[in-house]
Amino acid sequence: MTLAGTTTSTAPSTSASLATLDHVTRRYGSVTALDDVSLTIEPGTILGLLGPNGAGKTTLISLLQGLRRATSGRVELFGGNPADPRSRQGLGSTPQETALPPTLRTSEVIDFVGAHFERRVPTAELAEEFGLETLLKRQTGSLSGGQKRRLSVALAFVGNPRLVLLDEPTTGLDVDARRTLWNALRRQHERGATVVVTSHYLEEIEALAERVVVMGNGRVLADDSLPAVLGRVGQRLVRLESPQIDRIAELDGVVRREAGEDGSETLVVQDSDDFITRLVHAGLPFRGLSVRGATLEEAFLSLTEPHGSAAPDASAAPDTNKETV
Repeated sequence: MTLAGTTTSTAPSTSASLATLDHVTRRYGSVTALDDVSLTIEPGTILGLLGPNGAGKTTLISLLQGLRRATSGRVELFGGNPADPRSRQGLGSTPQETALPPTLRTSEVIDFVGAHFERRVPTAELAEEFGLETLLKRQTGSLSGGQKRRLSVALAFVGNPRLVLLDEPTTGLDVDARRTLWNALRRQHERGATVVVTSHYLEEIEALAERVVVMGNGRVLADDSLPAVLGRVGQRLVRLESPQIDRIAELDGVVRREAGEDGSETLVVQDSDDFITRLVHAGLPFRGLSVRGATLEEAFLSLTEPHGSAAPDASAAPDTNKETV
């Protein structure tokens, strides 16, 4: 895997790959939602898919689900065409929008979806895993938004899937409910499921993902392990207090200055060791100095901001393209 500036960050599919996009472009009229993207999803990982609105994340997932077709390039799911129902037997997914039959009970919805799979998880077992035991007899129309979201995520696992695509799985959940769902996802992963997660909660990707793909303007900007993506920023954050902070901020190597609410200042520097050496040699007073690396949010912003605003993700646009995958 390579970083930044290439859309061929992962090799074309191999027999062991679960899903592959090989030089895939998807256009909606004049809008290019995906631009020559190559990506391979291999077994045994949790992949975090990040990008600003309009980066192409939802379009990418819809191609893997077989809901849309590529304008050009090749899309494979378990070695076959995602549009073929047989290829989707090993796939589970949760869309951004939750839509459940309001008059059916929770147990009936689970049974209905499970009936479409050859190797389904028993309803009671799935309910226990995702904390739905007390909701089984309730009509889905009476569930809260968070309860519906938990049910939707649970349904993605009812068929014992090899690959699961979760598009914003914890939207609308409070912090405790998100963490409960994270634990369930980790257990499913330990049992063999490969999971792709898109999320606006960067802490969610940081908590779950082993591999991170950052997208912008329909292209792959970075594709690597979580530590490597964090290291991609190559900057350190120095936090300190000083009555002469203006002079300190003018030292060589300072990229940016950010004021803290507690009276401290954070200086973004290229080389923290070199900066501290310059600070000491300058004889300027300071206290409370600490140094840390970038967070995922800071790495994400660093990777996406230089590329400007992304075009709208036209995944909901009418599918007028008639080319096959």
